[in-house]
Amino acid sequence: MLENQNIEYKSSWRDEYLKWICGFANAKGGKIYIGKDDKGNVVGVENAKKLLEDIPNKAKDILGVIVDVNLHTTSKGDYLEIIVEDYPYPVNYKGQYHYRSGSTKQELKGAALDKFMLQKKGKKWDGVPVPKVSVSDLKQDTFEFFRKRAFKSKRIEEEVLTDSNEHLIDNLQLKENKFLKRAAILLFHTNPENFITGAYIKIGFFESDSELMYQDEIHGNLFEQVEKTIDLLFTKYIKAIISYEGIQRIETYEYPKEALREALLNAIAHKDYSSGIPIQISVYKDKIMFWNDGQLPENWTVENLIKKHSSKPYNPDIANAFFRIGYIESWGRGTIKIIDKCTEAGLPEPKYYYEASDFWLEFRKDIYNEEYLQSLNLNNRQIKAVLFVKENGKITNSEYQKINSIGKTTATEDLSELVKLKLLKPSGVKGRGAKYELK
Repeated sequence: MLENQNIEYKSSWRDEYLKWICGFANAKGGKIYIGKDDKGNVVGVENAKKLLEDIPNKAKDILGVIVDVNLHTTSKGDYLEIIVEDYPYPVNYKGQYHYRSGSTKQELKGAALDKFMLQKKGKKWDGVPVPKVSVSDLKQDTFEFFRKRAFKSKRIEEEVLTDSNEHLIDNLQLKENKFLKRAAILLFHTNPENFITGAYIKIGFFESDSELMYQDEIHGNLFEQVEKTIDLLFTKYIKAIISYEGIQRIETYEYPKEALREALLNAIAHKDYSSGIPIQISVYKDKIMFWNDGQLPENWTVENLIKKHSSKPYNPDIANAFFRIGYIESWGRGTIKIIDKCTEAGLPEPKYYYEASDFWLEFRKDIYNEEYLQSLNLNNRQIKAVLFVKENGKITNSEYQKINSIGKTTATEDLSELVKLKLLKPSGVKGRGAKYELK
């Protein structure tokens, strides 16, 4: 068996391997084998009986943990099995905090250490109390906004909404003893960035990944950021297609507003604010990408997000306030709602990407429309063909010739260019029977 999250092999013992015991104790526990090579083959260990006594004593004296050490005797030599349980409190090795992640050990420092310590204490980042800030320092206009929206949502008692700001903060559980929590600062303070670096949103319009055309920054508390960001996206960055029903003017946006709003709320509620990096929204001609520094719940992948799942907000106090005001649901349906709204609007299903702490949500607009195709400088034959494929699902070379009244050579050249532009893709057999579908 190869090394993994719970198994480590060492050919001999060194006292510095107490760091590995520390790492397992701070993670999910595990086993360390002394006297095995990296592939798990027995190579034997000297002084096995002495180590059988020394290792538990050193673990207890230096780390303050109890480990089981078992001696195994084989024809290839003796080896030791050290069994480490996960501990409910932080364990340190001479002031250093080590953690087992995957098949490696890492020393926790800075924000990672803060996050780990909070987790061991059963707290979330947004629940940490902040000294020297009182309810009177918070923004009155935001309290009034919250009361109006919460009254409509009917998710909080009316008597709470008519009481004092202090009572409202208590009811939202945004205080610990006499101190306001970080969530209260983010939600209601005039300028949360005085306390939390990077607590704002950036929007940029990109011609390409390297060519930024213009940008905006949205500051203020989280309620203000939500409203200002959505307004800016749909007045400056996203086009509306104008149509009329009789004399009534109808505006249909390139992306469903509900889906983008849900994406923004998810990014805010699940952001790791300890990173000090703002949420970033990148707008392109054919897509919008939401990025935030965040973490999926343990043992989750993006596959969990696209099916029914439980609600596990990274910042539960922020999420609770968002729920009370009617911004979000509390059943983990937000990601599915985003997909459904895009499907209803005839758009491609949005894509979720997650790597390390980078979390991306990508919306693709319907690029198979005449206005966008014209912007790519396609000829009329190619535009007609792409719209034909959109309606019929496929096109062949002979069909391309027929609808455009052209010869095979021209049809082949046109289709090859559409493939290079990634608008169409060949499918099926090559040659006379080749078919082309939307990319």
